[in-house]
Amino acid sequence: MSEPVDWLPDGTPYSQRFGDRYHSENGGLDQARRVFLHGCGLPEAWAGQQQWRILETGFGFGLNFLVTWAAWRADPARPTLLHFVSTEAWPVSAADLLRATTAHPELAPLAEELHRQWWGLLPGVHRLRFDDGRVLLTLCVGDTQAMLRQQQPLTVDSVYLDGFSPQRNPDIWGLHTLKAVARCCRRGTRLATWTIARAVRDALTQCGFEVTRVPGVPPKRDNLHAAYNPHWEPRTSGRTAPAPAPVAPGRCIVIGGGIAGAASAASLARRGWQVLVLDQAAEPAAGASGLPAGVFAPHVSPDDSVLSRLSRSGVRTTLQQARWLLREGVDWSPCGVLEHRTDGTPGLAADWRDGPGMDWSEPATPASLAAAGLPSQSKACWHIQGGWVRPARLVAALLAQPGIRWQGQCAVARLQRSDTAATGMVWQALDSQGRVLAEAPTVVIAAGAGSAALLEHRWPLQPVRGQVSWGQHGAGAGAGTGPAVPFPVNGNGNLVPGFPLGDDPAGPAAWVMGSTFERDVDTLPPSPADVQAAHEANWAKLQTLLPRAAEEMRAVFASATTAAKAPAPLNTWAAVRCTAPDRLPIVGPVDAETLPGLWACTAMGARGLTLALLCGELLAAQLQGEPLPMDTKLARALGTTRLS
Repeated sequence: MSEPVDWLPDGTPYSQRFGDRYHSENGGLDQARRVFLHGCGLPEAWAGQQQWRILETGFGFGLNFLVTWAAWRADPARPTLLHFVSTEAWPVSAADLLRATTAHPELAPLAEELHRQWWGLLPGVHRLRFDDGRVLLTLCVGDTQAMLRQQQPLTVDSVYLDGFSPQRNPDIWGLHTLKAVARCCRRGTRLATWTIARAVRDALTQCGFEVTRVPGVPPKRDNLHAAYNPHWEPRTSGRTAPAPAPVAPGRCIVIGGGIAGAASAASLARRGWQVLVLDQAAEPAAGASGLPAGVFAPHVSPDDSVLSRLSRSGVRTTLQQARWLLREGVDWSPCGVLEHRTDGTPGLAADWRDGPGMDWSEPATPASLAAAGLPSQSKACWHIQGGWVRPARLVAALLAQPGIRWQGQCAVARLQRSDTAATGMVWQALDSQGRVLAEAPTVVIAAGAGSAALLEHRWPLQPVRGQVSWGQHGAGAGAGTGPAVPFPVNGNGNLVPGFPLGDDPAGPAAWVMGSTFERDVDTLPPSPADVQAAHEANWAKLQTLLPRAAEEMRAVFASATTAAKAPAPLNTWAAVRCTAPDRLPIVGPVDAETLPGLWACTAMGARGLTLALLCGELLAAQLQGEPLPMDTKLARALGTTRLS
């Protein structure tokens, strides 16, 4: 449940839990500007910087964030990227958030944008994106001390030390929490807060801050400014291997023109990189990302596994970027997805009921089961945050971002390092004849099944061929109208029952279902016998997944599975995907010590539409030393060192 809020007669929100106001009776806007923004020397301090990173303890209603975002927007010298990392143990409801923030007309448009993304805030890390991904709010839902410890390494430039009063909520102001804050600071990081409590001043001093009392913002007589300048040399935690040194935006080669490569290129280009995408095909998305249409949806599990948590971050990222880049109803649709749990497992975690998890997925209703032609006792859940997308359209939109140049018919056979006085250290992409196709200090391998060879088989990547069956609604004799299901369905295979073939949502439409999962098979195109076998396999999956739809499509599949060549009403599409042994993507430096500048973003398997955009953001964040877009434990689960 969301945190309950009382509204006092003067319109001030009040916390029952802490017995305290969320902000002063004079209003939170003046406090946000004068105590926190100006108290940290902003916006002057960030002028001309590539990025600026702010840490806040206690998000509350987000006034500090909204004021900072507004200042960033209004500043012609603003940094390219604004990171705002905030902790919040007890998120308020979306309705209360909007009520508190739209009380300030100058912030109302920004508050409405925040409100639109304020959903599904389960414990953990959530990345909310604004202004086409140039303002990034990383919301850490949980205890401040625990969340900051989990997010190491994290380095920030400013700290807003906020929260309910030290008397009401002592933990957020305690020594151990402030030590966790200090570990996030570089020498010179400025901190501002409204309290001058002696215990807080002493704890900050003990943690390495130089503390100063300054004139306060009414009704406070004094406020506190501090700068991190310990008399000792700060040391990094020895629990993990040191991260690669952050790299400033420059030239980068991305190898691979599918969704992983396009996502990596777009994330880097938004940060000011000049990216050259090399692909062996004549057009982008010619490989596994050329699927006619596919499903994106959260993965669910009773124990909320790594994949489940990762998929939610991925779906949120896909929804955000699709809304910026694509045309709803033509290129994609956030229509929801029904998951038929054909193995009979429950799927949803028990503690999701009546909580933020219900913003993500819920038990399927009798109405949705009936619409899919499934019995009322079927094990199924409805993914509210899911839908379909045409991958090639998404890839094209990502590659169209400023700063990206795509170059096709460039088959990279191998990579080599070159270090000369003229160019410095660069990576060279060579063709099969040893000719240099391009060179840059940074290279990202995102070539799907082709990644193994470029990585010289240092990791046990497995090729997996997948084939789908698809057809056009109403096309050909006996083709019928296609499956009569109003929404995508996944489970044992998946079905997208309808999507436009062109640019007119009311024009010709198609359906697609599948896919096969043929491990260690990389032969393309598939033989006629392989095509027939794939149709048979997809037909068998459909019979289990959606028996009524299978019966409706019986004539189409019967004709396709009794002949060596499928008739016109039924088509096939095949590609080779790439997976790691644990079926998770691989994102990070290939070997930061011996191969500096070489990175990987690959092994998306069958979950590219759900995970690739998130992985592109993770790669860019790691490369530039930014706050990560996910829980650090999840990032480590995708890291390259797990395969060593």
